[in-house]
Amino acid sequence: MSFSVNVLAKIAIELQSGIGHQDRFQRLITTLRQVLDCDASALLRYETRQFIPLAIDGLASDVLGRRFALEAHPRLEAIARAGDVVRFPADSDLPDPYDGLIPGQETLKVHACIGLPLFAGQNLIGALTLDGLVPDQFDTFSDEELRLIAALTAGAFNNALLIAQLENQNILPAAAPAFEKAAHTEMIGLSVGMTQLKKEIEIVAASDLNVLIGGETGTGKELVAQAIHQGSARSANPLIYLNCAALPESVAESELFGHVKGAFTGAISHRSGKFEMADKGTLFLDEIGELSLALQAKLLRVLQYGDIQRVGDDRSLRVDVRVLAATNRDLREEVLAGRFRADLYHRLSVFPLLVPPLRERGEDVILLAGYFCEQCRVRLGLTRVALSQRAHALLLTYAWPGNVRELEHAIHRAIILARAERPGDNIVLEAHHIAQQGAPERPVQESQSVAPTPNLRHATEDFQRTVIHQALTQNGHNWAASARALDIDVANLHRLAKRLGVKP
Repeated sequence: MSFSVNVLAKIAIELQSGIGHQDRFQRLITTLRQVLDCDASALLRYETRQFIPLAIDGLASDVLGRRFALEAHPRLEAIARAGDVVRFPADSDLPDPYDGLIPGQETLKVHACIGLPLFAGQNLIGALTLDGLVPDQFDTFSDEELRLIAALTAGAFNNALLIAQLENQNILPAAAPAFEKAAHTEMIGLSVGMTQLKKEIEIVAASDLNVLIGGETGTGKELVAQAIHQGSARSANPLIYLNCAALPESVAESELFGHVKGAFTGAISHRSGKFEMADKGTLFLDEIGELSLALQAKLLRVLQYGDIQRVGDDRSLRVDVRVLAATNRDLREEVLAGRFRADLYHRLSVFPLLVPPLRERGEDVILLAGYFCEQCRVRLGLTRVALSQRAHALLLTYAWPGNVRELEHAIHRAIILARAERPGDNIVLEAHHIAQQGAPERPVQESQSVAPTPNLRHATEDFQRTVIHQALTQNGHNWAASARALDIDVANLHRLAKRLGVKP
């Protein structure tokens, strides 16, 4: 097949006509897939040594949540370095990042693969990948024709990125040199709630206001704090973290404000507190609702006057610190109950943010599952980790009372279970791998907003027993070999097995 001038003109018009539309990236990739007649295609944005999917067609929806690090994906690294059309042989030894990620074809490998790097000037801004299940699927296209497609796509893509940058600063054109080190926090999610949260983060990050971040446990409040700091003028200075819930009352004041030598028994030297450490930067106070009323009063003074006193010192020190605070409590209710100071609440909540629970984020659960699958795949050295269609359905129907943190742990445990069930480096997560951990196999009824929460300790112990039994079975009841398979010290495995009743 050869492209006529009319066909190329039509492609150019189609690509440019959709760049101002809300689904501009999806329109672009759908057009290209139709023209090039491939089984799967993806438009990837390049950023800090990784490719981030912006639009896909013919691939599992969880691919949108995956982040493809170059060092973990040699094909994508080859595309990033090539500067021209890359055709991979059907029998290439390089693993394809999309193997098993075409719906309904989880056990089949991609056979035909072409990569088109996309440039804006000399800067790599992304890539277009074309995949087919037939080895000679793209042989009719010449390199020159594919270069034209790449040039047209790169122009439309760069324009779309610039438009998106104006609308949403979270999508940036990659104008930095290729192969730099990643240094930012990304929040995965395309739902309405997450899109709104990202916009609010952009607005408040550019200011110097204190921020109160609310949300249920496990929703990712610390990530929000990191994103605010990274988007602020203080980003070159420290972001200091302090968990107020983990602070014993006896040392809390010292942790916050520091102490001088001899201030109390055990104070053998001067010590800086978190406020001093965060000077010119940001202090993130997690679980702020756990602070005692006495410490709340001292924290309020710092926010009002910008000075601190070390424990045992009469002198004041000036500090320039932006305070971000997080809580899973309703601090307005805490104020009414007398457990939180109203004046401190108003100082902290100049710009409140609420992180939505996972059950309200719709398809975000699939993107996050894909993200965690890819993370675990790299960590465990697996060739691929795919989600079956039934696993997709289960993920969407469970209410996730533990939110993103519960989902992350569920995916990691499911991969361990799947690998124990069928050893190898090609993992397909089925619904039962996830359901074994407490997620219901049956859909949540529409009238239910939250699924019943299992007893966490009992569920954890049941899971540990299952994994230990499976490891012993796979390793001929050899405890040392089972410990190696579970990546645990053999003595610790014996102790754990005794406590769980697996071993007399």
